[in-house]
Amino acid sequence: MKKLALFAFAAMLAVSVEAQLQTPQPSPEAKLKQTVGLTEVKVEYSRPSMRGRAIFGDLVPYDQLWRTGANKNSTITFSDDVTIDGQEVKAGSYAVFTKPGQSSWEVIFYADTNNWGTPQNWDDSKVAAKTTVQVYNMPMSVETFTMTIDDLHNNGATLGMLWDKSYVGVKFEVPTLTKAQKSIETVMAGPSAGDYYASASYYYEEGKDLNKAKEWIAKAVELRPDAFWVMRRQSLILAKLGDKKGAIEAAKQSLKVAEEAGNADYVKLNKDSLKEWGAL
Repeated sequence: MKKLALFAFAAMLAVSVEAQLQTPQPSPEAKLKQTVGLTEVKVEYSRPSMRGRAIFGDLVPYDQLWRTGANKNSTITFSDDVTIDGQEVKAGSYAVFTKPGQSSWEVIFYADTNNWGTPQNWDDSKVAAKTTVQVYNMPMSVETFTMTIDDLHNNGATLGMLWDKSYVGVKFEVPTLTKAQKSIETVMAGPSAGDYYASASYYYEEGKDLNKAKEWIAKAVELRPDAFWVMRRQSLILAKLGDKKGAIEAAKQSLKVAEEAGNADYVKLNKDSLKEWGAL
């Protein structure tokens, strides 16, 4: 009975050890999150490596549908409706399929993300957007398949794909202007100094209605007369409007308050501007 019990214990121990065994995956999973303007973008995919293999035209045949990575579908998720090559893509998750070619790739955003690899039965009605992008040959080789979100700006970015010596990028646009405008209009019903400052700064950065920005920043200064950074922004807006005298007055006030607060950065910024405008 003792031998039988020991044998049973050893068998249970072996099963336990086997259940805990971990080994690295050949194509590990990756997740990427990026805020683009006011839109959240998430990419999830698996990353195969070259391991001495020829990639495009061999492991990944030209002009054939590719899962764009390994294992289950590579996906991209948008928190807002976006635009890809003039095509409106609703907020949600999409599988990213490609047809790599020597000089260009076809990139397809597919509404069904539950496939392992490519769909057995392709459904054109599930194609949310399709575009063709140029292949760029890189001077170095990228060992592991990589997806990126680069070339960020307020109104869009580029979904990049790199492997071996090939790079392709798909530009997409996000509705930042619409969302920001709506937010500004909503908040302006009862704005704080910070709201006025943020709205004026946005209009200044985007080159929108600078007279409206001037109005808002004046209200922000009125509400926060101790905020040297607000006065600094006011001086820049006035300068951009061509009101040099007003810009100098605002910069001098910002300089005074910044010196009182002991903020060396804003002291220098204001002095530099005053020198540029001939006031120092």
